[in-house]
Amino acid sequence: MAKRHASAKTGVRPAARPKIAAKGKRGVDLQKILRERIARQEIAPGAKLGENALAKAFGVPRAIVREALCALEQRGLIERIPNRGAVVARLDLSQVFAIYDTREVLEGLCARLATQNVPPESWQDLVEMFDGPMVEHVARGDYEAFLAGYGLFRLRLLQAAANPVLSSMLDSIYEKTQAVIRRIMILPGRAQVGLGEHRAVLAAMRRGDAEEAERLRRLNMRSAKACLERYQSFVL
Repeated sequence: MAKRHASAKTGVRPAARPKIAAKGKRGVDLQKILRERIARQEIAPGAKLGENALAKAFGVPRAIVREALCALEQRGLIERIPNRGAVVARLDLSQVFAIYDTREVLEGLCARLATQNVPPESWQDLVEMFDGPMVEHVARGDYEAFLAGYGLFRLRLLQAAANPVLSSMLDSIYEKTQAVIRRIMILPGRAQVGLGEHRAVLAAMRRGDAEEAERLRRLNMRSAKACLERYQSFVL
């Protein structure tokens, strides 16, 4: 009887505990889902993220929601506003340009490290992809397929660079600017220019020329920023 009384008092039956643990595992997915939706602006800048609403929508305890929101705040994707709670952060123009200046340096470093760390022939499949299917994606205006290919390129460079600090920094930047990247991609001529720039980077990597790969990757970032500056009123 004493055991029953303890269960009634806490409101948690012994059989229910495994379910709470399973929901804790789902909390990791919650952070990932929110990160992706914010990055794609499926959750718009300025939108409020209520703990109760998220807990109900995803079927997780509020403690898990709070953990996810804290992680998003640390990544700069949300901010806490008095009397409003957690809201999706907005990037102003100066912040976006500052991010691109930083990204230029980091992406260049990533290309150099990746080229140095693996054999040149390991990039052959990406060279072929950017010389074939990626060209077709641009010709058809299939930007979703193009961005998927770019995502693979980006992932391979991060893996080959093998620098966890660099990877974390670039992931955070990419999340903040993914929506901007998608908008830049559909600007007049940008996909064709970007494709040529990526092919040049891969050609340098295929030759094993780490310094040239870094230089070209930095030029690629500078070019994207210049395009953004030109069409900023249409993009931001």
